[in-house]
Amino acid sequence: MRARWRAARRVPFGVNMLGPVLIKYGNDAQKRHWLPRILDGSDWWCQGYSEPGAGSDLASVKTTAVRGVDADGEHYIVNGQKTWTTLGHYANMIFCLVRTATDVRKQEGISFLLIDMKTPGVEVRPIITLDGEHEVNEVFFTDVRVPAANLVGEENKGWTYAKYLLTYDRTNIAGVGFSVAAFNRLRKIAAKQRRNGRPLVEDPAFAARMARVEIDLENMKTTNLRVIAAVAGGGVPGAESSMLKIRGTEIRQEISSLTRRAMGPYAQPFIEEALHEGYQGEPVGPDEAASAAAQYFNNRKLSIFGGSN
Repeated sequence: MRARWRAARRVPFGVNMLGPVLIKYGNDAQKRHWLPRILDGSDWWCQGYSEPGAGSDLASVKTTAVRGVDADGEHYIVNGQKTWTTLGHYANMIFCLVRTATDVRKQEGISFLLIDMKTPGVEVRPIITLDGEHEVNEVFFTDVRVPAANLVGEENKGWTYAKYLLTYDRTNIAGVGFSVAAFNRLRKIAAKQRRNGRPLVEDPAFAARMARVEIDLENMKTTNLRVIAAVAGGGVPGAESSMLKIRGTEIRQEISSLTRRAMGPYAQPFIEEALHEGYQGEPVGPDEAASAAAQYFNNRKLSIFGGSN
């Protein structure tokens, strides 16, 4: 069970919001080269936004990109560090916010740069999270040479592009599809688990919390469809994306909390050996309990990344 859950989390969903930025701000050569590779999976992009001193205050990024010219053409030399880079250990490309000017207001000195992860000077170090998984990373840049052709849009306009990307990112983080699947799973678990001789779904207190989150989820689905319809009509998600992100992450966290509660003591983190195929030790609970604690801990981050709630 846990092996299947781990494999599912390696699907590159949520790590690639680059497409909309390239479509709106990329030049023709960038669109011709990168967009087909995004569609067919030739490139796996990770996001180089957050830094140790620039998380919620993203405009404080300090990773520098200094432009120069030599016999091989125009290029940037990048130095700095990114953190919380989701699935960066699988990615072959990273889109980064870099500082290209320091004598202006901090939002006005940022550029949007595309960097090959195989370039000399790029180092990825793992961060092991509360659920015991290697999902996020630190990425270090030491004199990394990047072709100037990999600059998206205009130099020092990256803050505009970053904000545009985040409207799509936050709509995605709301995770309506994730919540629907998780709630259906919760409903099945609550029907199987028993309290005082009756199915947990019939417990008044637990049933009330399930009803509340189901109502919230139905409202979210409707709001999400309205935003999608507006974008399909030529609009761009604005404040709505932040609203969706806040409510969506709260709903996802509540569902994972209820799932953990439904499993009771079986939701305790399993011993490592029990998570692997072929385990012959003492039983540690039903399969559906395997990921309850891990998903609960992992979902704590939802209200922080993509812009703190």
